[in-house]
Amino acid sequence: MGVLDTLARWFRIKKKEANILVVGLDNSGKSTILNYLKPAEVRSQDIVPTVGFNVEQFQTKSLSFSAFDMSGQGRYRSLWEHYYKDCQGIVYVLDSSDQIRMVVAKDELEHLLSHQHIKDRNIPLLFFANKMDLRDSISRVKCINLLGLDQYQNRPWHICCSNALTGEGINEGITWLTEQIIASNNKN
Repeated sequence: MGVLDTLARWFRIKKKEANILVVGLDNSGKSTILNYLKPAEVRSQDIVPTVGFNVEQFQTKSLSFSAFDMSGQGRYRSLWEHYYKDCQGIVYVLDSSDQIRMVVAKDELEHLLSHQHIKDRNIPLLFFANKMDLRDSISRVKCINLLGLDQYQNRPWHICCSNALTGEGINEGITWLTEQIIASNNKN
């Protein structure tokens, strides 16, 4: 903990807080990304698939995050919408080595973005094209094309290539998301 964090705690100055949803199809790496964002001493060695949802906490220099890690299994995806109303950001994790299910990922994205609690809000959307280390992974540009992200010109979005096991690309994405949430809060 740094000097500024200690001073802030003494003077009861709280970091700004943000609720984010972490969604994507099952086996895309959502929980592994969140595990990477935890301090090294509390990271889990064994990551198990999320059933329902988990809430994880992590911090950047500017924000304290509550991340709702939502199960990506088909039978649990309907739970996602119960958390749309209170979120300030969305992290959508893609398995870039699973080109066959990109159609399903696109359908779920369209369903999410058309929901009444999301469609008219300017919520930043961060995509992690995860598992880029695998031989069958597709490029960032191909992910953009398969998901049709160019049609979302009116919404802030960013896509990062990532490897949740090594952390490659994760800090870049979280930095972008933090900046977007802070900018959005300053407008309000």
